[in-house]
Amino acid sequence: MIRFTCSYLRSTSTNNIPWNIGVKRGITVSSSKWQKKMPDRPPAIKDEDFTEAFLKGSGPGGQKINKTSSAVQLKHIPTGLVLKVQATRSRSQNRKIARQMMAERVEEIEKGKDSRVAIVAETKKKRKSSAVKKSKRKYRLLNEAKAKETSGQAVAAHEETI
Repeated sequence: MIRFTCSYLRSTSTNNIPWNIGVKRGITVSSSKWQKKMPDRPPAIKDEDFTEAFLKGSGPGGQKINKTSSAVQLKHIPTGLVLKVQATRSRSQNRKIARQMMAERVEEIEKGKDSRVAIVAETKKKRKSSAVKKSKRKYRLLNEAKAKETSGQAVAAHEETI
């Protein structure tokens, strides 16, 4: 008979409870209900709507990538959109990635600014601009404090000479 035991299950102390970590360290955790919900990922495209071809890869990855047909090329028939993916050395992974990317591109063409890709890009852009503003504010305050300090020293030096 094999017995497995886990020491963390037997402990009744609140120090080992993971949800108590915020109280212990003073970390605030924001609830997901306050965040905006991202739109769902686009549905998969029907197999009749695109053609699929496997091509020989190129670029880094050694001789193996150049000899095998692991790159995937998808052509969306209704829009004429062509997509070639060679993210990994695996054909099946490239195929999955290509289908996801094709669904995102088609949704972006159809919905425009209401597509998931556009909303995610807009969110990233807002976060980046917020971080830049915060950084500029920080360095402006540091420079102001430094200027006050140097002007205070200059006044003190001037008073000593008088």
